[in-house]
Amino acid sequence: MATGSVVSTVRHAAGTGAGAAAADCSCVDFLSMGTSSAQSASAFGHPGIASSGCKLDNAKPTFSAYDDGYVHQSNRVELNVRRALKKQDQVWKTQDGQSFASLTVACLPRKQAKLVETLNRLIRKGTERVPLGGVPFGGALLGRDDISRVQDHKAFEAISDDDKNPQLDPGRPKKVLILMSDTGGGHRASAEALKATFELEFGEEFEVTVCDLWKEHTPWPFNQVPKTYSFMVKHETLWKLAYHTTAPRFIHQSQMAATSTFIAREVAKGLLKYQPDVIISVHPLMQHVPIRVLRARGLLNKIPFTTVITDLSTCHPTWFHRSVTKCFCPTKDVEQRALKAGLLPSQLRVHGLPIRPGFGKPTKPKVELRRDLGMNEELPAVLLMGGGEGMGPVESTARALCDSLYDNNKRKPVGQLVVICGRNKKLVKTLESLDWKCPVKIEGFVTNMVEWMAASDCVISKAGPGTIAEATIRGLPMVLNSYIAGQEVGNVSFVVDNGAGKYCDKPKEIAGLVADWFGSKAAELERMASNAKKLGRPDAVFKIVHEIAELARTGETLATRKLMYT
Repeated sequence: MATGSVVSTVRHAAGTGAGAAAADCSCVDFLSMGTSSAQSASAFGHPGIASSGCKLDNAKPTFSAYDDGYVHQSNRVELNVRRALKKQDQVWKTQDGQSFASLTVACLPRKQAKLVETLNRLIRKGTERVPLGGVPFGGALLGRDDISRVQDHKAFEAISDDDKNPQLDPGRPKKVLILMSDTGGGHRASAEALKATFELEFGEEFEVTVCDLWKEHTPWPFNQVPKTYSFMVKHETLWKLAYHTTAPRFIHQSQMAATSTFIAREVAKGLLKYQPDVIISVHPLMQHVPIRVLRARGLLNKIPFTTVITDLSTCHPTWFHRSVTKCFCPTKDVEQRALKAGLLPSQLRVHGLPIRPGFGKPTKPKVELRRDLGMNEELPAVLLMGGGEGMGPVESTARALCDSLYDNNKRKPVGQLVVICGRNKKLVKTLESLDWKCPVKIEGFVTNMVEWMAASDCVISKAGPGTIAEATIRGLPMVLNSYIAGQEVGNVSFVVDNGAGKYCDKPKEIAGLVADWFGSKAAELERMASNAKKLGRPDAVFKIVHEIAELARTGETLATRKLMYT
């Protein structure tokens, strides 16, 4: 068959009269599979196809693209009209009354076809579908092994209409799906805080699932997002480049659209596996692709989709999607950014950052807590945190602090130190092997952070939003010693401008600052503690959870709200 003969057949039948040129290429006839031109014509109910003069008797297997964006094998063209190439192709009615569109076939020389076929095989590694974005329309570059992968039409229909309606059984628990990714510890912490609050407030009325959508439900390399993030943030220049170049809306939307071409099928399975009544995203990469999938499935108007932003100020624009039902902002600054991004005031709520519900509860007196934790009951305490992974200049800062918290004239300590090393076991062993001039408590990963904070007088940490929010709830002055370029820059300003702490990245200067707070500048420490307490929002997680619970009960989405008020 000559290049373009299929296109010529369809266009001629439609009256467009496109010509055909002869060449050696890899091309798939998408009108039939071993059928005659007359049979093809009857399939479309269009006599013009049969009279076009092109022979389709020994056509290769047919491939077509459904509206889910995946290549499927078929005996006829079956591109749903909702996603048809309307500008290029004619649409016919089949005999059963369903609408389909013709599909332009892209032909390449056989050597190129072989190369791209190999590339597609690598792309598909670890997944069960053929990404439409990786092959020309019509499946022209698919090999024989691809046919077995996509032979079953029902793969597209794996999710039935009943499955698409999660509210069929009103007596079952409402299902909440929280989407996150382990790019830093803050996203999972917020997700777990929401889950814990749902369980605390509603018990068995809600069934809450936390899902790392990228890691659990997408193929390589997309499931490597956490590792990729960890690598990039350690190389500041690389991270800045990625962060700022993807900030413009048209760039990150195009990027997400291209990404969804390869992972939409897996994302759809991942989302609908849980039959959610409401979806919560606590990650900037968990809006665009899931919303595209839900819209394509006709579910965006049935399942409320909410975003809980976990950055305090300079959040990346990918956080903001205009199709969300609700967007919960931690600060007024973030709300203003959301408005500039095109979200409506009715979509926005400002409650604060969701923190584990235990942080807002009263604790024992400080003296009792220190006794229970094995600390000195009288000396003021500074809490040094290295994050979940115990990263940063923890050792050098701890050494400098102990030197400054020891009065050489009086030959006694004037303060004590608590070091939280997270999962960094090597750091724990290193610190435990040292001799200290002042009382020091060294801990690994802890689950009772609220007690350690309540027993301390100030905290030293990187500018993570979760740690800042926790410290403000406990009324702890902060020394921020580092930040991630981009999303955490504004967190420093949030703390410093509100008089709740200071920024310093040099261990000796940090040590001198804390020593002054525990001595001659005790009044400044008290003032900052008061300012930090004013910033605290211990009720934020409860307000967020109750609003989302109401959305789950009512099923209200952005579309239904617009209908109500129009």
